[in-house]
Amino acid sequence: MNANQPIHVRGVLLPSEQTRDLWVSEGVFHDGPIAGAETVSVNGWILPGLVDAHCHVGIRYGGGHEDSDGARRQAVLEAKTGVLLARDAGAPVPTRFLDNERGMPRIIRAGRHIAAPKRYIRDLGIDLDNEADLPAEVRRQARAGDGWVKIVADWIDRDAGDLTPLWSDGVLKEAITAAHDEGARVTAHVFGEDALPGLLEAGIDCIEHGTGLTADTIDCMARNQVALVPTLINIENFPGIAENATRFPRYAQHMRDLHARGDATVRSAIEAGVPVYTGTDAGGMIKHGRVVDEIVSLLRVGMTPADALGAGSWEAREWLGVPQRYAPGDRADFTVYSEDPRRNLDTLRAPARVVCDGRVIA
Repeated sequence: MNANQPIHVRGVLLPSEQTRDLWVSEGVFHDGPIAGAETVSVNGWILPGLVDAHCHVGIRYGGGHEDSDGARRQAVLEAKTGVLLARDAGAPVPTRFLDNERGMPRIIRAGRHIAAPKRYIRDLGIDLDNEADLPAEVRRQARAGDGWVKIVADWIDRDAGDLTPLWSDGVLKEAITAAHDEGARVTAHVFGEDALPGLLEAGIDCIEHGTGLTADTIDCMARNQVALVPTLINIENFPGIAENATRFPRYAQHMRDLHARGDATVRSAIEAGVPVYTGTDAGGMIKHGRVVDEIVSLLRVGMTPADALGAGSWEAREWLGVPQRYAPGDRADFTVYSEDPRRNLDTLRAPARVVCDGRVIA
C-alpha cells in the first residue's frame, strides 16, 4: 500500500476492551471517517505497541559499535516485531538521526553509560578517573538524553576478584540529585548486593537487572516505587559469564549464585509490589527483537499473562511518560493481533499489523 495513504482499523483496544475505529493519516490519529482510507483490519485486538525498556540501539550483537546503517537495521527490526517504544539504556554512538526518519520506533535515550576506568565494557561508556566528577557528568548526560541517565553501579573489581560498587554513597546522592534538578530520572546497572543500599538511599528511580536484591532492598523499592527492569533473558547468560571467568573464582561463583536465585528474587519483588517492566538488554549478548521472550519470561516469575502484557506495553508506556491515548493529533503507533494476546502471549510473535508512526510496516 501507499505509505502516505490514510488507513482505518477496527478492533478491541487493550486493556480497556473497548471496540474502536482508528483513523490514521499523515502519521497521526484523526477523527473519522477519512475519505479514501484503506481498511487494514476489522476484528483484531489492538495494543499501543510493545516496549523494550532496556535496549541498546547502536551496540552490535557480539560486541562493538554499529554504524548508522547498523543502528537503523536494529531499530527497524524492533519495530517490525512490535516494539514501538524503546528506552535506550546507554548507547556509544549517536542515534538521534533516526528521529527524523519515518516508520521508526520512538526511542527514549539515556545518553551514554557512566562508569570508571576498567570497570565496564571497554569503549561503551564515559569513564571517570575521579568519582567527584560524577555529578557534573550526570548533568551532561541528562541534557544529552531524553529524561534518563544510566550509571554503572557495580562491576568486577579485578583487585578484589568480585563485584564491588563503583561509587561512594555521598557521590551517588549528589549525582542523583543533580539529575533530578535537570528533570531527568536515573537508572543503574546492578548485578550484586552491595551497591543497592547506597543507590536506594540516594533516590535512584530504577534498577536494571537487580539480581542482588535482598528482602530489605526489595522492601525499600516497594515503599518508594522504584522500578525494576530485570532483563530475565540476559540473566540467562550468567552461567556462561562465570564459565569464562576462571581467573576470578569468587566472581564466577557469585554470578552462578545470582543466576540460581534470579527468578525467586524477581518473584519476591513482584509480590512486594515493586513495579516491574520489560527490557531485553539487546545489543552485546542479546539480539534485538526479543522483547516477546522477555514478556513470556515474566510468567515464570509469577506474573499473570495480562500483567506481563501490561509490563511490556501500556503500563511501561505510562511509566516512561508516553501513554497512548489514540487522540486526534497523537502519533499513531499500535499493533494488531488476530487473537487476544492475554490468552496466549505467544500470539505476540505474529502481529497481524504493525502501525509505526502512522505507517503499516509489517
